[in-house]
Amino acid sequence: MKIFIAGRKSDTVNYERYIEKFSALPVTALSLGEMSSCDALILPGGGDITPAFFGENNQGSHGIDTELDIIQFQALDYALRRNIPVLGICKGMQVINVAFGGTIIQDLPTASIHRFQGQDQYHSTVILENSCLYELYGKKALVNSAHHQGLGKLGAGLNVIQWCPEDGCIEAIVHDTPPVLGLQWHPERLDNTKTTLSGTPLLTLLSSWICASRVPSLKNGAH
Repeated sequence: MKIFIAGRKSDTVNYERYIEKFSALPVTALSLGEMSSCDALILPGGGDITPAFFGENNQGSHGIDTELDIIQFQALDYALRRNIPVLGICKGMQVINVAFGGTIIQDLPTASIHRFQGQDQYHSTVILENSCLYELYGKKALVNSAHHQGLGKLGAGLNVIQWCPEDGCIEAIVHDTPPVLGLQWHPERLDNTKTTLSGTPLLTLLSSWICASRVPSLKNGAH
């Protein structure tokens, strides 16, 4: 299994290690040409999205990298058109939301609960029953947090399946149709001294989506 990471290699070491521990091959690049041989896409965490992409002026966004934003939107579009499974992490989830017409809260009023403070913060979350995350983790999960922004208006076709009970911050979304999952937390760097949660089941889920995406549809004449 080859997983494309749409990002700069200098910023994606944790993601590459995460994938390698699953005995999969990470391919980190800014060139979509290298995505053509990959089975899945990870949109990694990073700075904030350029606010113009969701129709706003800058009202607290920082760490902006417009070139990378464009590449990540293009990578997501490429994956959607080819039914390639997608996992968006932190900023990656926000990219998914904006791509489907959603917006971003540029500075959460409760950012102190979620903001990176020399290390990830950990807080409780609630998971929607009968969702893909519920099947992996059950009703509640203690997750790590390192962000000051959150999802505003939800993009078309996206559903909330996990949230923080302290402030309602959206922690995970899934799309109605294509195999697309977004997480506000970081499965690639969970600290097992602070939570029992493991990121491995998410890659198992991604692998199952890859297998499903390769099965020909009967609607297309397969027998």
